[in-house]
Amino acid sequence: MILAINKSDTIGILSSTLCIVHCIATPFLFAFQANALKCYEFKPLWWSSLDIIFLIVSALAIYKSCMSISNKWIVIALSISWLLLVLIIINEKLAWFDIQETTVYLPSLSLIFFHWYGSKFCQCKNERCCINEL
Repeated sequence: MILAINKSDTIGILSSTLCIVHCIATPFLFAFQANALKCYEFKPLWWSSLDIIFLIVSALAIYKSCMSISNKWIVIALSISWLLLVLIIINEKLAWFDIQETTVYLPSLSLIFFHWYGSKFCQCKNERCCINEL
């Protein structure tokens, strides 16, 4: 069970880190593409769909991690961080509100932190303490 616990937290940390790298790299790639191709509005479908892929992977990692975390507040923090990330990404795609592009880093960094914290300090010692039993 410990291997499965650590694996879901590792996947969550990796997914959130790749999400941050994706968000940081996007402006640079579009600037390079605009200068190279003189195409200012073209956005590759595969690149924009990475957001959704990261959300799905992180949701699965959070679900698996929450099954083995003994502290309820870590479960709540992971869930809130993920929901904030979803709202920011949906807002970015649909342009509901004018918010800074850098706001996506806060929930991504918090997901990394809470996955790390949960994997190091809040794991079940036996099957009975898991969140499913609470």
